[in-house]
Amino acid sequence: MIGLDTNILVRYLVQDEPTQSSKATALIEKALSETAPGFVSGVALAELSWVLERIYGFAATAVAAAIDRLLQLAVLHIENEQQVFTAMIALKEGRGSFADALIAALGAKAGCSHTLTFDKKALRLADFQRA
Repeated sequence: MIGLDTNILVRYLVQDEPTQSSKATALIEKALSETAPGFVSGVALAELSWVLERIYGFAATAVAAAIDRLLQLAVLHIENEQQVFTAMIALKEGRGSFADALIAALGAKAGCSHTLTFDKKALRLADFQRA
């Protein structure tokens, strides 16, 4: 297994820089396999969602679709896959940002009854409470 940085994922999904995009596509679609997958950390996915929204202007539903696409690839091992899926659904449904939803899902996995925040937008997610 090899780790994949956010920029590999961005180039694969956005296809905006010909040389790097073709390398990222070849890596993900030809070099990786189910027996030798690429590892995608939750941090890389949180950064990916930020980059797609802020740098590329993707709407929340488009970011959710991009993350869903990565979840469908058998050649990728997604860290905390179930929590990533939960966060992607929350983003798709407009209940909060992907990063906030992932924080809440990971907290729940760790046994937290809730997550405290000062972030008013994060309070749209059921697992957050005002600090």
